[in-house]
Amino acid sequence: MTALSRRATFAAALLPLLPAAPAFARSGPESFAPLVKRVMPTVVNIAVTETVTGNDPFANLPPELQRQFRERFRQRRQQVSGAGSGFIIDPEGYIVTNNHVVGNADTIVVVLSDGTELPAKLVGTDDLTDIALIKVAARNPLPAATWGDSKGLEVGDWVVACGNPFGLGGSVTAGIVSARGRDLGAGPFDDFIQIDAPINPGNSGGPLFNLDGQVVGVNSQILSPTGSSVGIGFAIPSELVSRIVAELRAKGRIERGWLGVSVQDVQAGPRGPAGVGIAAVDKAGPANKAGLRPGDIVTAINGQPVDSARALIKGVAMTPPGNIVRLTFRRQGKELDMSIPAGRRPKTEEN
Repeated sequence: MTALSRRATFAAALLPLLPAAPAFARSGPESFAPLVKRVMPTVVNIAVTETVTGNDPFANLPPELQRQFRERFRQRRQQVSGAGSGFIIDPEGYIVTNNHVVGNADTIVVVLSDGTELPAKLVGTDDLTDIALIKVAARNPLPAATWGDSKGLEVGDWVVACGNPFGLGGSVTAGIVSARGRDLGAGPFDDFIQIDAPINPGNSGGPLFNLDGQVVGVNSQILSPTGSSVGIGFAIPSELVSRIVAELRAKGRIERGWLGVSVQDVQAGPRGPAGVGIAAVDKAGPANKAGLRPGDIVTAINGQPVDSARALIKGVAMTPPGNIVRLTFRRQGKELDMSIPAGRRPKTEEN
């Protein structure tokens, strides 16, 4: 036996003598039934109808036939239906769901837990976070869910997902938090909670509850080769959703800051630490007016270091239009500071 193997054997022999660390993990309930009875009245099913126009079916015909057929069918449109989920956040009838559920809908019908059907109107949507707020007019106050603290979730915590999978109506699944802070490349605000509680098509927009019956997320996406649950689902954290919903309720829209620049990641090297390179500057944007140039490397925004384009885009977008964005950047080896009044982000822009 070598000296190394003898030391390893000696260390292994000592391990059982070490005191075991106390376990503070919260145990799961014997049954989720009491929780489900309390929260399910706040969960709704959502049915939508959308008018769409498909690709031109006559594009390959001779020009004369194209004109004839287009004239004949110019009034034809296709009605498609969809289903999703949502949850009531106010007894007055405000309901949270996903933007991809209701964002393009012509009609929205909400089905309450007791089977009551109510038409809904769109209050506001946010495509960057996939959040939408709708409202129904009910004769009596509705049961409402309460927000929980998604920041307090830990990997391994129990969660309960509710919704309308495959249009089956109120359904419940349970699982654990599998991961935090997932970036799926959907947008600058990606910060998904990964869960293994099964969610399927139709669960979109439904609530994710903690064991206290509080909403800690909004079920949004799944990762699956089949299109159905394989135990990898994603929810938008309540920390983000609650802020978006509050602004949609107050203004009906989300206003985000914009500088008018294209950006790219810059790795650390001999010339300095990692940062965000300015690849191009919009001539009509606030950054150009303030003097930011292509080739500048941003290292901090509002005093907070940034080392990725995503982080910079997020920081700018979270700045209300008209407020000041303070940038620290390198230019030809010199570190400079600049204050730029944020513009209003166009729908087609990233930063």
